[in-house]
Amino acid sequence: MEDLKTSEAWRVFRIQAELIDGIETLKDLGPAISIFGSARLPETSSYYQDAVTVARNLSQAQFSVISGGGPSIMEAANKGAYQQGGHSVGLNIALPHEQSPNTTQDISLTFRYFFVRKLMFVKSSMGYVVFPGGFGTLDEFFEALTLIQTQKIREFPVILYGSKFWAGLIEWLKTEVLPTGCIDEEDLLLFHIVDTPDEVLPIMQEHFHRMSQVKDEDPRYNV
Repeated sequence: MEDLKTSEAWRVFRIQAELIDGIETLKDLGPAISIFGSARLPETSSYYQDAVTVARNLSQAQFSVISGGGPSIMEAANKGAYQQGGHSVGLNIALPHEQSPNTTQDISLTFRYFFVRKLMFVKSSMGYVVFPGGFGTLDEFFEALTLIQTQKIREFPVILYGSKFWAGLIEWLKTEVLPTGCIDEEDLLLFHIVDTPDEVLPIMQEHFHRMSQVKDEDPRYNV
């Protein structure tokens, strides 16, 4: 029993260390956009190529780009941003498979705990671009919507990339979740859907301009 208590106590210190390292490393990042997506799509995928372009456009406009630091769409995001103007950031996660840091990150952190990593995404980002992906991508998407919906954070752009991929999910939200009363009509306005890289940057620039006009400190920025 004493060994268990000691182990749990040290877990708190490990969590604290990850929080401090993440906050201190990213505190001067400036305006940043997180790009999410599958770890399993090949470089030949059109989504991979579009993620490279989206990240390049954002970086050339002086936005830092944050990804999960791994392969596929995450790699594409870092590749597009790398040495383009803004930082290319990878928030890696230690996993038994799939996740190994890609090589195009100029800021790289590795986390043991998913919830700490997710906090760093939210705290450091002023917008999300969500490419096709699996459970992890859906988790990041719905967590952002939940935090915005419940006003735990100030609303920021959440962009779903690829209307064909997301069509089934959106249809389900409209025809099942909404009529059942589990969400409100305005909740469906919390995200954008785009199909081309050129649609992403103007949405982020417009939000950044509006955000820069806010003079009063909003406590919801202090995630």
